[in-house]
Amino acid sequence: MTESAQLVNCTFPSEALLYNAYMPFVKGGGLFFRTKYVYPLGKELQLSLKIISEIEPYLIDVKVVWVTPKGAQGNKPPGIGVQFIGENSRYLCNKIETHLAGMLKSTQPTDTI
Repeated sequence: MTESAQLVNCTFPSEALLYNAYMPFVKGGGLFFRTKYVYPLGKELQLSLKIISEIEPYLIDVKVVWVTPKGAQGNKPPGIGVQFIGENSRYLCNKIETHLAGMLKSTQPTDTI
């Protein structure tokens, strides 16, 4: 990751919102977040992520792997999906999956699928 990577702040204050955003099917884990900004596929960013009741945000390098444009089919919200890259990705996936332990096998639709 270059030092000039854009910093993006994202907060998921509840398990329901985190569940809607988590992308376990992305290699290394990932999150979708709603945004009006358009980022190209492959763009690397730095993500400052606060989840549920965690006090300190996680800072992780990510790469854009999913784009949902405004007006997408199925009434999905516009935004981007990012893949966790770098050495902290597995740790962050484990933290997210711990918070979502009871929801991971749910068939409830998410912001991506």
